[in-house]
Amino acid sequence: MKYVLNPLNYPYNALEPHIDELTMTIHHTKHHQGYVNNLNAALEKHPELHYDNLETLLLEIDKLPFDIQTAVKNNGGGTFNHNLFFDTLKLNENGLPSGALLSEIVLTFGSFESFKDAFSNAAKTRFGSGWAWLIKNHKGALEVVSTPNQDPVLNLGTPLLGLDVWEHAYYLKYQNRRPDYVENFFHVIDWDKVSQRFLKK
Repeated sequence: MKYVLNPLNYPYNALEPHIDELTMTIHHTKHHQGYVNNLNAALEKHPELHYDNLETLLLEIDKLPFDIQTAVKNNGGGTFNHNLFFDTLKLNENGLPSGALLSEIVLTFGSFESFKDAFSNAAKTRFGSGWAWLIKNHKGALEVVSTPNQDPVLNLGTPLLGLDVWEHAYYLKYQNRRPDYVENFFHVIDWDKVSQRFLKK
């Protein structure tokens, strides 16, 4: 079982000016690649392990040999989180969700702006490094949550949208201005991808 770095389906400069080319290049080829490499290194210690997919592996961390549980949580989580993050980016310039997803957001949060405020607050107030998420929880309802470090979010529900608020995701362009990075993230969300995850059974 060996994981590989998922290629991006867009060039590194595709999200300018909101996320700069250098940040995207380093984030993907260094940080994301590092999580993949470290996950593989941990799993190589136990070649008897066989999992069909990364999601199942992350949901069953407590069943893994104790000596690799932390490494798999950190690096498997980092691999999964970044796979979803990078796959959800697309220059949209004020684009909004539509259809069933937008209807559910309005039903749950009252308005799209209220959802945006809740999501942004989760991202801005995450102490240290971590993520803000829009998930479909185990009751089938939309929910905004935040997770620390690279902790897997799958045990809380199905992730639909994730924002990386580790400093490596924004510091070259935004320095300590995390709120500006969070605000500009809404210009680079591929809502079609988010909607596909929402509609998936």
